[in-house]
Amino acid sequence: MRRSPCITPLAALVALMLVIPDPLGAQQPNGLAAAHNYRDAHAAEIVRGYAELLGIPNVAGDSAGIARNAAYIRDHLRALGVAAELLTLPGASPVVLGRLAVPGATRTVALYAHYDGQPADSSAWTNGPWTPTLYTRAIDAGGVRRALPATGDAVDPEWRLYARSAGDDKAPITGLLTVLAAFRAAHVTPTTNVVFFFEGEEEAGSPHLAQYFEAYGDRLQGIDYWIFLDGPMHPSGRPTLDFGVRGVTGLAITVYGAVRPLHSGHYGNWAPVPGDMLAHLLASMKNDSGRVLIDGFYDSDAPLGAAERAALAKLPDFDASLERELGLARTEGAPATLAERLTLPSLTVRGLKSGNVGPLARNVIPPTAEAVLGIRLVQGNDPVHMQALVEAHIVRQGYHLVRDDPDMATRLRYPRIAKVVRFGGYPAARTSMDEPFVPGLVSAIRQASGVEPLIFPTLGGSLPLYLFTDRLHEPAVIVPVANYDDNQHGADENLRVGNLWYAVDLFAALLTMPDGAGR
Repeated sequence: MRRSPCITPLAALVALMLVIPDPLGAQQPNGLAAAHNYRDAHAAEIVRGYAELLGIPNVAGDSAGIARNAAYIRDHLRALGVAAELLTLPGASPVVLGRLAVPGATRTVALYAHYDGQPADSSAWTNGPWTPTLYTRAIDAGGVRRALPATGDAVDPEWRLYARSAGDDKAPITGLLTVLAAFRAAHVTPTTNVVFFFEGEEEAGSPHLAQYFEAYGDRLQGIDYWIFLDGPMHPSGRPTLDFGVRGVTGLAITVYGAVRPLHSGHYGNWAPVPGDMLAHLLASMKNDSGRVLIDGFYDSDAPLGAAERAALAKLPDFDASLERELGLARTEGAPATLAERLTLPSLTVRGLKSGNVGPLARNVIPPTAEAVLGIRLVQGNDPVHMQALVEAHIVRQGYHLVRDDPDMATRLRYPRIAKVVRFGGYPAARTSMDEPFVPGLVSAIRQASGVEPLIFPTLGGSLPLYLFTDRLHEPAVIVPVANYDDNQHGADENLRVGNLWYAVDLFAALLTMPDGAGR
């Protein structure tokens, strides 16, 4: 594989920056123009470099792969003039921390992304999850596989690069490295001090992030605000600015029948069927219109403010188009829009299991049935409290709760038993839309994209934003760059190359905002 001059090898990177002429003369050039010129001249190398980064396995539990990713990013930040280091804690993935100090700058902006990714079932992928593969367009739109571009080849922005973390969340890292290389080559100086914060455990729930803040809080002093570079853009393709994220938690439920599988002919109509029991239990939690029926589920929601309600009212009506694309004849909560539904907590069945289906189905009553529930939280919801509400509902349906598999005495005493295992999680967070840095940020997004960004009170997904807003007491917003149909967390995750170009433009605009903006 050919290597990108903006990423690897380092010697080639330095040599390249020495020969690129300044396209705008000796005076301080425009950052966005410099980024445009650089990516247009080196598009093929950037795509190949991104493929190289995506080829490093990055599941949080794979310590060797995580270490390779962290060292890779640190080294390339250093090569581009960033004072970068690895922060470490026992048993935790490293945090890559970089700082770019700009003489005379009065503002410090911190940029967050994560380099870890979700686990992947290789059998479900068209190609391996860590075998980055380029297609002429989305596979389900008829795209065909093609080789990575050679130097000088034209690059089509509709190409898709398939690999784990292509959309979530390595694109911002490559975008930032590309901008730094472009700025150095064209002698562009950012107008702001920049802190780079790349986490390696976000997909595992950021279990050590609070400890990192306690151990290395001195490295994070003087930050004016945080920009999270994660999540998908709007389905219309328009850029988005999100002022919050939903929190997340969940739990696993197992219900029990007989101690062993039973022949469905000999015992059916007599022995309890765990699959039936679980189906009835889950159906009691939510009605057909999508409203959660668990007592108190919506009681702790913090109401939206006037600015947030106004932002929702200005969003374009895109739901009908999205419904057609996804093959949906109905949606939960109709006529409420998708954006409106994201401002409420949700309860989702993430997985079900009881016996086998398809060719492996057998004439048996399985001894157990299991479900995994995900709970997305909004401002005001406490994760532990929401889990307790679900458990109280299960008890009201006649179940005895246990934390471990029941012994025989427990089985014989209680007619309905549910084992509940709570997951970790964290609360939602929201930043005020009235923060002074917002107009400058909106202007930079507009400059990079050429259109007005869509403003959302909250992103549908979850990020550990609360640790920054509630513990560091620093405002944080989210500026997504990935295509909305990137198969995030699923098989055949991908990034549209045009979205990588948008990331480059956006970061160039953000790093050259007028220094007085947002103070």
